[in-house]
Amino acid sequence: MAGRLLKVSSLATAVFASSGFYLYSKHVDPSDISLIRFGRAAATTAVISYDYMTSLRNVDHGTEEYWALKSKVHRRSAERLKDLCCANRGTFIKVGQHLGALDYLLPEEYTSTLKVLHSRAPQSSMEEIRQVIREDLGKEIGQLFASFEETPQGAASLAQVHRAVLTDGRTVAVKVQHPKVQAQSSKDILVMEFLLQAVHWLFPDFAFMWLVEEAKRNMPLELDFLNEGRNAERVAEMLKRFEFLKVPKIHWDLSTKRILTMEFAEGGQVNDREYMDKHGIDVNEVSRNLGKMYSEMIFVNGFVHCDPHPGNVLVKKCPKSNKTQIVLLDHGLYQTLNQDFRLDYCRLWQALMKADLKGIERYSRRLGAGDLYPLFACVLTARSWTSVTGGISQTPVTNSEDVEIRTNAAHYLPQISDLLNRVPRQMLLLLKTNDLLRGIETTLRTRASASSFINMSRCCVRAVARYKRSKTRSRFRRMRINLSEAITLLQINAYELFLWIKGSLLGRWVTSLLGHLQYAH
Repeated sequence: MAGRLLKVSSLATAVFASSGFYLYSKHVDPSDISLIRFGRAAATTAVISYDYMTSLRNVDHGTEEYWALKSKVHRRSAERLKDLCCANRGTFIKVGQHLGALDYLLPEEYTSTLKVLHSRAPQSSMEEIRQVIREDLGKEIGQLFASFEETPQGAASLAQVHRAVLTDGRTVAVKVQHPKVQAQSSKDILVMEFLLQAVHWLFPDFAFMWLVEEAKRNMPLELDFLNEGRNAERVAEMLKRFEFLKVPKIHWDLSTKRILTMEFAEGGQVNDREYMDKHGIDVNEVSRNLGKMYSEMIFVNGFVHCDPHPGNVLVKKCPKSNKTQIVLLDHGLYQTLNQDFRLDYCRLWQALMKADLKGIERYSRRLGAGDLYPLFACVLTARSWTSVTGGISQTPVTNSEDVEIRTNAAHYLPQISDLLNRVPRQMLLLLKTNDLLRGIETTLRTRASASSFINMSRCCVRAVARYKRSKTRSRFRRMRINLSEAITLLQINAYELFLWIKGSLLGRWVTSLLGHLQYAH
């Protein structure tokens, strides 16, 4: 089998090289040719597979030497995968970014290496940007805008954003899709599907077809900027009660499937502690409000922004009110949760916070985890099974536990892969969202805070009560549901007040005094 892989790799390399010489002579960008893109992907896949098969062949499984050697293979393979994504760009970078966000699901060697893809996105030339605007809006840039900055504010895998000023003086952000992404994406996904099937044939434990299924479903939506605009307006209306949230307004007259013009928003990235310190922004308040926002989306409304990486979440001080605002950008990727899934997910989190092991097993099984429900609970919470059984809201997060979780991601990769193929497709983007939010909390050093669990508890209680009310016509029954909801929310508020007092100066003084009195007796 290793010999077969070597032949495939050599053939792919030869095809790639000879095609490259031909295209160079014709002044064509090789990255635009499907055969070249496929050749790169096939060669990289073959080399990675050959490395795993040969490097670990003569080492006893499970020994320290085995895991040390496997870590090196992981690192080499992640670098090769990163280089492939950078060379093929577009959809490949998007999928690489997705993998880089799965901190607690993939080996650390992969996630840390692929994270850099967020800053390695391609950039279209100004002539290409002019061409897209000319084709979609029917006019030249100078006819549409008073000014248009040629240097983009930022470039992503599918598009780049330019700052511009309208003829009436308003500053806007113009998001323009890379011109070749639309045509390449469907072909790229077919290439990934073919290669992942081949890898699964070679390594039956490697079952990452869920990745292709997600790309097939989500990529067309992400490439439709009118859909992104509609998502932005829907979430702004849905969360309008949160005064701290800012969603830029859409300029529909200057928007198409490949162009999205919106209100320009400034601010620092949500993981930029230096920016927050400089502008007097409380990181705990930001973390708390981010938790409120996402708990409301997930548990109450079931319409979830699934790409909260730091570049899409900005923070700033509002100049008028001097209050901290969270600016939510990039609304291309949303997940709509069906009601049964959302309620089972609510009840599972309630069981996790109460350390209700029967409830954890019951609702994990209902969400498709089967006998892997302990692993599912650990994946969902990014906590060890010891912490889950002890109550995640009661057991503080430690650095050693984080290391243990990341290590287990490498050791239990086949089981995690099996789990991700079992659970409903809705769960996959939620897991990615969870990991991105945890990454932000880790950077802000607020992950040990109980505030996120308190916000989740409130939203779960409200969501379940709302469902129960919708299922009964009895006035008495509705009164009982309302009373139970009010009492539970009151208990949560009391617990939050207790934690605040305990953490305050007065609380620490009282605790110290009681300790001295106990010692004196």
